[in-house]
Amino acid sequence: MYLAADKGDITTIIGGIAPNWGPFGSLGNEARIMVEVVMAVAILLCLGIAIWGAAKQRIGATALRDTFSAEQGKGLIVAGLTGVFIIGSLGTLFTIVYGMAV
Repeated sequence: MYLAADKGDITTIIGGIAPNWGPFGSLGNEARIMVEVVMAVAILLCLGIAIWGAAKQRIGATALRDTFSAEQGKGLIVAGLTGVFIIGSLGTLFTIVYGMAV
């Protein structure tokens, strides 16, 4: 009987969980950096949308007493943070889907 953790250590476990490049493993170093830069810009853009929504909600709810603006702010916050989550997990999602296909 073989035990799963017989010859492994923590780096084996962490290495198995951490996403690799999956289908993009054959890309060159410059292409990987470009993908990372595009994803970083998209995350910053989504964070900016969330911050803009928070400001819009705060100003609309208190200073102007505009409930429509406050509701728009809530929507922008949710959209921005959802975008950050989705973009942040794309590497893991690609790796899982690619691993299931192989």
